[in-house]
Amino acid sequence: MTQEIATRDAYGNKLAQLGEKYSHIVVLDADLSGSTKTNIFAKKFPQRFFNMGVAEQGMMGTAAGLAACGKTVFVSTFAIFATGRAWEPIRQSIAYPNLNVKICASHAGLTVGEDGASHQAIEDVAVMRVIPQMKVFVPSDAVETEKILEAIVEDAGPCYVRLGRAKTPVLFDPSYSFKIGRGHVLKEGKDLCFFTHGFLTSHVLQAAEILAQKNISCTVASMASVKPIDADLIVAMAKKHRTLVSVEEHSIIGGLGSAVAEVLTDKCPHSLIRLGVNDEFGQSGSYQEVVRHYKLDAEGIANSVLGKKA
Repeated sequence: MTQEIATRDAYGNKLAQLGEKYSHIVVLDADLSGSTKTNIFAKKFPQRFFNMGVAEQGMMGTAAGLAACGKTVFVSTFAIFATGRAWEPIRQSIAYPNLNVKICASHAGLTVGEDGASHQAIEDVAVMRVIPQMKVFVPSDAVETEKILEAIVEDAGPCYVRLGRAKTPVLFDPSYSFKIGRGHVLKEGKDLCFFTHGFLTSHVLQAAEILAQKNISCTVASMASVKPIDADLIVAMAKKHRTLVSVEEHSIIGGLGSAVAEVLTDKCPHSLIRLGVNDEFGQSGSYQEVVRHYKLDAEGIANSVLGKKA
């Protein structure tokens, strides 16, 4: 049976490990440390953890000040609050001076389904990606989450890491090496290439198996690094496959599909099928129910591809 671990759990445990090696790491949280899992770091290093209360804008300003004093600051809360309420101080106080603040936001996308549309951040990648000097990462599993944390703690400047609440299958081997700005091919085929990341990667791999039964051979490329994005990999896949498909647990406006389309437009014109949440808000329901509603489960993805190709 495939092991399942939530990326927020991987984040909390790895952050506490990094705290032992890097004494300059400071962690801030907006009164949600039990949910974001920064409470693990707080118990281990109480002198380097600060609960800022439900005051996300002030938390980002404090993070900027600590980073300006030489600290590497990890900031956590739910994605809808981190990217919505605090967008302006992130832009003005963190990104503009290029400060070393790592915004690691949990409960992103549709995994927070039961809390309803108000708490489902399906625009967060778009609003973070547009900010100059802000890097954006969306890990697919617990292993990739840990690898991304190892990379960003050594990388100067601000970044946004998108984490989820629900447990998801572990897809990567511990020997996997994540590099900022590089994608990773999980499965190779010759007819169709999926570009995906995050919690839907396991669904895409299952969809590839369904399509294989229809004699459609699929490549699955994991694009955890959304900004900078691996333009070389996208161009190589465009030259190799007849059909390109992006799949994301996010609005199809401004997210991974848009990033891939921008590369194709600039470097290698090619049609692209974009699967995700259309221009609408989310729905209340369990994670599985909401993903099925948007046809982002394995069967829905496969059927959408077959319908588009018909």
